[in-house]
Amino acid sequence: MMLNPERIQELGSLQQTLNYTFTDPALLNKALTHKSYVNEKTESLKNNERFEFLGDSVLDLIVSDYLITTYPNHSEGKLSKIRAAVVNEACLAELARTLNLGNYLLLGRGESQSGGRDKNSLLANAFEALVGALYQDGQLDSVKRVFMGKLEKEISARVDSRLFQDYKSELQEYTQTHQNCIPIYKVVSEKGPDHEKVFEVEVIIQNSPQGRGEGRNKKEAEQAAAREALSSFRNESDRS
Repeated sequence: MMLNPERIQELGSLQQTLNYTFTDPALLNKALTHKSYVNEKTESLKNNERFEFLGDSVLDLIVSDYLITTYPNHSEGKLSKIRAAVVNEACLAELARTLNLGNYLLLGRGESQSGGRDKNSLLANAFEALVGALYQDGQLDSVKRVFMGKLEKEISARVDSRLFQDYKSELQEYTQTHQNCIPIYKVVSEKGPDHEKVFEVEVIIQNSPQGRGEGRNKKEAEQAAAREALSSFRNESDRS
């Protein structure tokens, strides 16, 4: 896709905010191209979902590396909870808002009219895609230089607080200790249009369903299912 002068100028503004200039601006443009936009165009375009997939892994890596280095006395369980509280939809959406990322997204008309530029799920996905694109353009050191400062602030805000609760990790710790197994999560339904999809997930422990939860993405639904299962186990413990 050839970028017109207006789009090049828009992307230039974002690159100033990032304090990073892409060697290949087409990578940045692709990171900001939602599938709803691609679906409305006749020319051959690619959406940002592959970059989103890559960016998710890159974020996990740089946050994990920072946590291991910075907090050598914290347990793996606590580090996992902190990472889950930072690399999640709500936090990444807020980071996207600090960059005004919604203003730069290429959205289909329907998605744009329905408020897509300020939806948490869409903004979080776009932030992950941006990280993935920057990794492809400048490798890991560039990603750290551009984003680690923002991520450090989110991490430090959660290290000594209760701003996070990772129910999946808590449930796994419980089942490993008390039942010598790990939970299995299964998507049982997907409801609604693509831009407002709701997932329902069931958590299975020792071949028995123990909890269900809904969310705007699979991770959120899994957390809700784990929370329900934990509540059930704790109630049983209180009665015994």
